[in-house]
Amino acid sequence: MAEPVRCVGGVLHDGAGRLLLVLRARAPAAGTWSLPGGRVEPGERDAEAVRRELWEETRLEVEVGALVGRVEREGPAGAGYDIYDYACTLTGGNLAAGDDAADARWVTRAELAALRCSPGLVETLARWRVLPR
Repeated sequence: MAEPVRCVGGVLHDGAGRLLLVLRARAPAAGTWSLPGGRVEPGERDAEAVRRELWEETRLEVEVGALVGRVEREGPAGAGYDIYDYACTLTGGNLAAGDDAADARWVTRAELAALRCSPGLVETLARWRVLPR
């Protein structure tokens, strides 16, 4: 089996406690809501990858903080993803869906419960205690 692909994601809340999510436009989990993020490019540090991916997918600028948690997910053809999700603080930009995102929005806990999310997302966020407030 191939070595898992290292990926990162950003956990970002706004001042009202809403959580930033993107609607995935591509596999894996296309058509579901998830944290913004993606692959770490060769030679890139995790924090650099988180900043780049959030900008590409949401047009928001962030400061990357502590590791919130890590998950492993299956990918196509038996490939795996090793995903490291980091707490982020908003520093600039205007929210708009960008690359790999069909939509991007801030969600409340009630709105999150009504969305079709990527497999395991809500349970993982609950375990990490980072659900929207």
